[in-house]
Amino acid sequence: MRAISPASFPVPALLLATVVLAGCGRKADGDGAAAPAVAASAAVQTVGVVKVLQADVPVAVEASGTVTALQSVDLRAQTTSTVAQVHVKDGQMVKKGELLFRFDDRADRAALDKARAQLARDRAAQADLERQLGRARELVAQNFIAQSAVDTAQANLDAGLALVRSDEAVVQAAQVALGYNELRAPINGRAGIVGVFPGSLVQASATAAPLVNIAQLDPISIAFSLPETQLGALLEATRNGRLDVEALPPPGSPRGAAAVKGHVTVVDNLVDTTTGTIKVKAEFDNRAQALWPGQYLRVRVTLQTLKGATVIPQVAVILRGSERFVYVVAADNTARLLPVQLRAGLGEQAVVEGLEAGQQVVVDGKQNLRPGTPVKLQAPIVKPAGVAASGAGQ
Repeated sequence: MRAISPASFPVPALLLATVVLAGCGRKADGDGAAAPAVAASAAVQTVGVVKVLQADVPVAVEASGTVTALQSVDLRAQTTSTVAQVHVKDGQMVKKGELLFRFDDRADRAALDKARAQLARDRAAQADLERQLGRARELVAQNFIAQSAVDTAQANLDAGLALVRSDEAVVQAAQVALGYNELRAPINGRAGIVGVFPGSLVQASATAAPLVNIAQLDPISIAFSLPETQLGALLEATRNGRLDVEALPPPGSPRGAAAVKGHVTVVDNLVDTTTGTIKVKAEFDNRAQALWPGQYLRVRVTLQTLKGATVIPQVAVILRGSERFVYVVAADNTARLLPVQLRAGLGEQAVVEGLEAGQQVVVDGKQNLRPGTPVKLQAPIVKPAGVAASGAGQ
């Protein structure tokens, strides 16, 4: 057979062979670059995870409230006089019945003495009328006088008795008027700023400035309003027994200040149609005087407790329209997207359904995940309050 030399191929055929070989070389290079791309798409992602917890979770609502004294009294004079003595100081704690002010009572004492003297005179006249009636009865029995004389004596005695009773009422009125010259504390509490001094003129007027205010500080109450949407849960909680309330430390409180514990005492009998809220009042032990009348602060009411609830951080929840999902770490250390149902949002935590206690949910790096992505576990960058982070896998 005759050997074929390269020279026997035409030039166009050689060029075609060269182009085909070059094309094959480019295809091979392309296949080699596709492998790193696939590997990159399946690269391990580092994520922060926490374990799903199961616990009894209190469901609470917060509202703004105003501290009010259970009893608060503005003391005013009930007589027109001048202040003789002031026995109370600004901010003093006083007890019920304690003397606070004494007024000039000379005129009222004189009026009382006069009323007593009049009473004594009329009592003496009454005694004389009783003796006259007795003599008249003796004489009529002896037929020395007519029966009409006895009747007249009896009428005179009855008039004398009525006059004595009138005098006794005048004495009592004078005693009351004299008592107005001493002003005593009607309740236990703390006195405010005293508004008068010895020598000050006071008048019996409901519009006059009070001499001092006394407010009961212990126990004390807080009035607040809740949305009417919480009315059903609120009433149900009060029917089941004592409903606890916490007064949260106001702004500016020392670090670590504890909430003050109390309980609901009354729920108003109607909903405010203007605001759509219901008024509530709670009572608090205030021996430490941590609460002050007129103070504005936040209160927290625990309406119910979810038993054995599944709890995860809010940041782990992914919203897609009306649906909610979380990424969990599967046994093969890959990301798995699971749907969940949100039962309640509790600040940084969420109570959900669809997960089991002990599962690990992704809180950091979930934006880089797709279902099936391999993951490397670590503790979350910021640990959500109330949730212990799982140990990081290597």
